Amino acid sequence: MDKKSQKFRRLGEKRVTNMIKHLRLIGNLANKKNYTFTKDEAQQMFEAIEHELDQTKKKFEHYSSNDFGEFKFK
Repeated sequence: MDKKSQKFRRLGEKRVTNMIKHLRLIGNLANKKNYTFTKDEAQQMFEAIEHELDQTKKKFEHYSSNDFGEFKFK
């Protein structure tokens, strides 16, 4: 595996792990014992998250699968 692939995997794993952690923290906001929110406020958060996810996916779609090789973490 070349250095660029190693760097991609290392950073990808770290960043995805951080993203999952932050999504779980956002999920904690659903606890009505600690927070009050409207359906509209929750929807706005998810629309922003989905927009950013779609934008990020588009960046990867510009490259063919051959550019990155087979992508598997584990």
